[in-house]
Amino acid sequence: MSETETMETLQYLTFKLEEELFALGITQVREVLEFDQVTKVPQTPDMMRGVINLRGSVVPVIDLKLKFGMGKTEKTVNTCVIMVELDLDGEMTLIGALADSVQEVIDLEPGQIEPPPKIGTHLNTDLIKGLGKRENQFIIILEIEKIFTSDELALMQTATDEN
Repeated sequence: MSETETMETLQYLTFKLEEELFALGITQVREVLEFDQVTKVPQTPDMMRGVINLRGSVVPVIDLKLKFGMGKTEKTVNTCVIMVELDLDGEMTLIGALADSVQEVIDLEPGQIEPPPKIGTHLNTDLIKGLGKRENQFIIILEIEKIFTSDELALMQTATDEN
């Protein structure tokens, strides 16, 4: 492997929603927390499970399974909240993404990532940055900025500002 190829290798945090393996770019992930208690905010979408207090800041927690039409995430010993940072109108905003379990941080080279499929997935392919290939497994790499509409982000921001 040349030095140029090494520089292009990207790191991803992998996590599971049901039996599907997903990934987020590690540069967007701030930390991973145990899923404990959330405070439900009235009149927010079902996918917004509530808010948590993270070192004095109110952070919305989103259920990715609900967002993707995969049902509600049930709390288990492995359930966790992935704290991701999004650019919301030029301001960096923290959002908690609920996942069934976090797996590991992996390195993928550009040659291991295929463009998103055009058909055959229950996800909107605009949300998918690509499909990572590792051994005999596909990893759905999410485009976190495209998962939420601007209206949803504004609603989450309003809910956290009110608490």
